[in-house]
Amino acid sequence: MLLLPETLTLSEAHDTLRLLETALKRETEPLLLIDAGPLKRFDSSALAVLLECRRLATAWGKGFELRGLPPQLGDLARLYGIDTLLNGGNVAATPGVAAAPAS
Repeated sequence: MLLLPETLTLSEAHDTLRLLETALKRETEPLLLIDAGPLKRFDSSALAVLLECRRLATAWGKGFELRGLPPQLGDLARLYGIDTLLNGGNVAATPGVAAAPAS
C-alpha cells in the first residue's frame, strides 16, 4: 500500500508523483492500493497525481484501488467528472464506505 503525503498541491505534485512512481515499480502485488487518508491539504493537482498513478498501474498490468479519500477531494473528482476513473466512481472517504454515486 502506498500512502499519500499530508500535503499534495501543485508545489508537491511533481516530487510526490516521482516518489509514487518509484514505489510502484517496486510493488509486486497485482493491485496498486493507495491510501489517501493522510491528505489534509490538497488542490486539484492531487487528482492529477492519482490519475497518473492509475494510468501507470494499468500500463504495468496492475489493478488500482484508492482508499481513504478526503470527502472534499471526492467531491472535486465528481465535479470534474473523473470520479469514475478513480475506483469506478467508488471514491470512498473512509475504507469500505463508498461515496454517493455521481448523478
